[in-house]
Amino acid sequence: MEWEVALIEGLQKTLGSLNSVVGAALSFIGGEIGLLLVLLIILFCWKKESGKRLALVITAVNTWLPMIKAVVMRPRPYMEYPDRVQGVADVGNSASLDDVAAQGYSFPSTHSASAMALYISLAHEVKKKWMWIAAIIITFLVGVSRAVAGMHYPTDILAGWALGLAGIGICLLLEKKVKNAWIRHLILLSSVLPGLLFVRTEDYFTSLGLLVGLIAAIHFEEKFVNFQDTRNVWAMILRVIGAFALYFILNTLLKLPFGKEFLAGGTLPAFLVRTARYAVIIFVIIGIYPKIFPLFEKIGKKNG
Repeated sequence: MEWEVALIEGLQKTLGSLNSVVGAALSFIGGEIGLLLVLLIILFCWKKESGKRLALVITAVNTWLPMIKAVVMRPRPYMEYPDRVQGVADVGNSASLDDVAAQGYSFPSTHSASAMALYISLAHEVKKKWMWIAAIIITFLVGVSRAVAGMHYPTDILAGWALGLAGIGICLLLEKKVKNAWIRHLILLSSVLPGLLFVRTEDYFTSLGLLVGLIAAIHFEEKFVNFQDTRNVWAMILRVIGAFALYFILNTLLKLPFGKEFLAGGTLPAFLVRTARYAVIIFVIIGIYPKIFPLFEKIGKKNG
């Protein structure tokens, strides 16, 4: 709709040279690395069980939305109006802005849905007024940033917020009605698997891998690791730094057996390799890596 294009155009002209910086910075908060950082802090530095619940909500929402996008197939604003809207790629996304498989479709906004799902869920866990206020402000700013970046129309953002809330509701309902965790997790997994038949964008296969790895990691960790929450600040710092180091190391190593052309080829085998890569990464970080946390506690006590 014309008003949407005019609004994006107005926002970008108003911000001028700050457009790229603002769009990229706020998009980072609702993007892959930003969300991972917040989730790791919750999981490893605050409450393990809350972190697991929030991680499941985020990965489920991030897998459902690409399925909706693949049905609607709405091009991004900068694709439809290149003379009026400037596109600002997400942090860490080096693919061409014209690469639909890498950039995905426009409707609905996954960043907006992710921010809503994570920060509102976090506010529900914290149960403090200040957290609710912060969650609403962050969610709003992340959504607006997607229009500023030229990546989404306002209606994409509104739909993203609505679907983020719906994702929270679905996960809360499952937790309330289905007491067996395995059955609950398999229901979530079965709800996203149909996307294998018709989705051909990187975001779906990334999130599918994260969901598969997360479910496996949750059950493995509970049975074989069972790490404890900590209030040792040094141990918290080491936990998060180590997790990020593992993320980048594994993401690099698991690409080595495959050529760059294959990985960027947009074929189903390449997408499945992407799914497997992210499943392994998240399984190692959440399922296996916490086994060394007692060592961090000892280091933390010495530093203290």
